[in-house]
Amino acid sequence: MQTLANFGDGGPGPWILLFPVIWALVIGGGIALLRRTVWRGRRGGPWRHPPAGNDSPITVLGHRFASGEIDEDEYWRRLSVLNEEFGRKGGEA
Repeated sequence: MQTLANFGDGGPGPWILLFPVIWALVIGGGIALLRRTVWRGRRGGPWRHPPAGNDSPITVLGHRFASGEIDEDEYWRRLSVLNEEFGRKGGEA
């Protein structure tokens, strides 16, 4: 340990090993901060559902109802069938 950066001749000694550790902590902390703030909004999370695309069956049904192609009874009947196949699964709210 005496030869580490000329410890006996007034060099920094074993403290020189502390600087890479400090830089690793600073860089790791910066990455963790970015992941928790900025990057989380872009990629979503496991608890978020991806938004339904314009070509999903539920969206197409909604557009047909909004344009007047189908009436309310037919809309709800078809929506219940589509929710069983494409909608929420299990006990999700």
